[in-house]
Amino acid sequence: MKLLRKILIPFVPVYYFITWLRNKLYDWGIKKSVSYDFPVICVGNLSAGGTGKTPMIEYLVNLLKRDYKLATLSRGYKRKTQGFQLANETSTSKTIGDEPFQFYNKFKNEIYVAVDSDRKNGIDELKRLDKNIDIILLDDAYQHRKVKAGLNILLTTYQSLYFKDIMLPTGNLREPIRGAERANVIVVTKCPNNLSELQKKVISQKIKAVNHEQIYFSSINYSEKIISELNTKSIDDLKDFTLVTGIANSDPLVAFLKSKSLKFEHFNFKDHYDFTEKDIDLLTKKDFILTTEKDFMRLKQYETLKEKLFYLPITVKIYDAEKFNNAIIKFVKR
Repeated sequence: MKLLRKILIPFVPVYYFITWLRNKLYDWGIKKSVSYDFPVICVGNLSAGGTGKTPMIEYLVNLLKRDYKLATLSRGYKRKTQGFQLANETSTSKTIGDEPFQFYNKFKNEIYVAVDSDRKNGIDELKRLDKNIDIILLDDAYQHRKVKAGLNILLTTYQSLYFKDIMLPTGNLREPIRGAERANVIVVTKCPNNLSELQKKVISQKIKAVNHEQIYFSSINYSEKIISELNTKSIDDLKDFTLVTGIANSDPLVAFLKSKSLKFEHFNFKDHYDFTEKDIDLLTKKDFILTTEKDFMRLKQYETLKEKLFYLPITVKIYDAEKFNNAIIKFVKR
């Protein structure tokens, strides 16, 4: 794969020009963006996946759900349906996508969860369903410029900072680095827990934030409990097990499990992987399976895995969380 990416480097300028021109057409007003008179918050990235958008959306839901009526709106990547879909009791990862299905399972009685590849249409449909929705959280919509969010939160990982990357297809950037200037908030995610103030300062200087941007840092907190459809166990009770991941970057999870001296085999699939019957037959033969919450949403439908399939919950820890929370609430109230 790395060799193929190097071979494709002549196409980088082509991709750069196409995305640069598209952004300029919006900047110049030739292509139109729609703004709204209620809070729309976009969580996105410049890179192709793996920056922690799902836990950030969940962080915002937990921050705001007590005081406001919320909805999340995602594209519903790899779903088997088309158009606008509102999550309900019959929804699955196949009908709305694994990440929205995760939102629905976690917050089903507290928020609306919807998917639509056309975010403008999705917002219109949500407001048509309930005009009293206070806030809409857009998941992975930074490049969806038909909608102009009131607050753009841009995520970039500590391990792969966007300003060190280049454009697709050789690099991972979806658009030129200058696209970061549209952000109001930049969060460096998946930082080590011992990140020093000096390291934060160096990264902040390299980001070169424009005047309106705020920079924050966050890390992942792994739970000490693992959860199944039927049971909850302590992670310290794990012996030999099989780890199954279908996410963009499983390295932090693997490092965490190894730090606890756990022994496991690892089946590492590509992001949003569609498990085949052959895969399920293989996993059925395993004694105990640990996976991510996102992968759990796709695997829990299989009865043969129900008693052996567990996931490890994660949460986001934001450094200077009080300042970050106040910035979000200030925007909402404004």
